[in-house]
Amino acid sequence: MKYAEFVKAGEMKIVDREKPAIEKSDDVIIKVIRTCVCGSDLWAYRGIENQGSDNDGHEIIGIVEEVGKDITTVKPGDFVIAPFTHGCGHCRACLAGFDGVCMDHGLNENFSVGYQAEYVRFQHGQWALVKVPGKPSDYSEDMLKSLLTLADVMATGYHAARVANVKPGDSVIVLGDGAVGQCAIIAAKLRGAKQIISTSRHADRAALAKEFGATDNVAERDEEDINKLLELTNGGADAVLECVGTELSNEEAVKVARPGANIGRVGLPHGKAQDPATTFYKNAIVGGGPASVTTYDKEVLLKAVLDGKINPGKVFTKTFSLDQINEAYQEMVDRKVIKSYVKVSD
Repeated sequence: MKYAEFVKAGEMKIVDREKPAIEKSDDVIIKVIRTCVCGSDLWAYRGIENQGSDNDGHEIIGIVEEVGKDITTVKPGDFVIAPFTHGCGHCRACLAGFDGVCMDHGLNENFSVGYQAEYVRFQHGQWALVKVPGKPSDYSEDMLKSLLTLADVMATGYHAARVANVKPGDSVIVLGDGAVGQCAIIAAKLRGAKQIISTSRHADRAALAKEFGATDNVAERDEEDINKLLELTNGGADAVLECVGTELSNEEAVKVARPGANIGRVGLPHGKAQDPATTFYKNAIVGGGPASVTTYDKEVLLKAVLDGKINPGKVFTKTFSLDQINEAYQEMVDRKVIKSYVKVSD
């Protein structure tokens, strides 16, 4: 099968690998229909962190091809969203709605990797997989794009809003204008926020944020940016959704939050540890981590997509084939596209 292999910083290539097989009783083999490139995939591609030959891809929709003997919830032929998390559904963390950090599976088995390929082996598939009614051909390409966001970015944006306790009437600042930040805007609106401020310096991304529900955009940076955000929110937002993961974005999140505000952190952390005094003297409530993808998809997001209430697939601004995987990465690095959509098979 075709598999996207990480060669070195700035280079992905397609190689031939053996098709995965069932190894454990709760494995599911999935034929990949669509995959994509995530902002977190770019850390190794940019040379910021080291990586082996496996690609960091972790977002797919596809067709179940084979199941292990303990799988009863899906069967061959089912159309599924494969979350990047693999929760069990019955441990205390999953029952509390935090399946992104399932207590029954170690981190090495709870996160997907190597999913920019024609087939994948999905571990712990009994509860984690999300069935989609019908088959892929029943849906438009635009709808398939929105369904694919439910494997990660839409659920991650929703996680930021959930842990920040966004509620009707709130003022919300979203830091980050990539796919997760855009989806966080969708989530804030879905949860009833009255004021949603995006922070993009790029006209196309600011326009998409407005379409998704942003009421304002602040393009300035540094102190000018912080001062304007504080002015717009009358001293600080009720909730700040940090969707970047850098040291600077985390520092800014605290600065633009009002005292007692909630900060939802879903940006993959990079940089030094944060000084706890910054949140202490704000009484800031900080939460966040890997998204509860299966929980949100099953309880809220799949229905919202199928009903046309939200359309997160618009974060995909260019389509590539699997053979074009290096181009798909590079154009995201160059900020030519917000998120690269990869058609693998029909």
